[in-house]
Amino acid sequence: MVKAWQSRATFIPGTNLKAWLFTILRNQFYSDRRRAWRQAPWDQEAAERIPGGGEDQLFSAQLSDTARALRCLSDEQREALILVGAGGFSYEDAAGICKCAVGTVKSRVARARKALMEILDGDDTLGDVARPAGGDAAREIMSQLDSLSSPEVGALGGKRRPK
Repeated sequence: MVKAWQSRATFIPGTNLKAWLFTILRNQFYSDRRRAWRQAPWDQEAAERIPGGGEDQLFSAQLSDTARALRCLSDEQREALILVGAGGFSYEDAAGICKCAVGTVKSRVARARKALMEILDGDDTLGDVARPAGGDAAREIMSQLDSLSSPEVGALGGKRRPK
């Protein structure tokens, strides 16, 4: 009736009012049917069976925080931890890349892990460090690994001095 009232200026007096109203009703029915395929009733049980993306978001946030916390470590600790932890290098290989003793690498990795856990648990120290843009945390860590795994390049990208 509202549509008929809004379109009352198009009605021609003396014609069939009932047919005019049914035409409006039919057109509204078809318009509703065209839109209906995009709409579905909410089914709570079906919604609960759909796997959520919460775990991915949590992992992304944790990885981002880890990348930020890595920047708080000293260059030597960060270098050793990335080589052993993210790169999968053995302590001996990491020592060869860092040009230091195996015990030194083990010590740096242990201290870096401890410091990283303290930073991540405290969360206060991360306030000053910029968060990597969406999806850049893993890329940042892997680019550091790439630069570290080259024997000629140091943690900051500069040439290593022979010992």
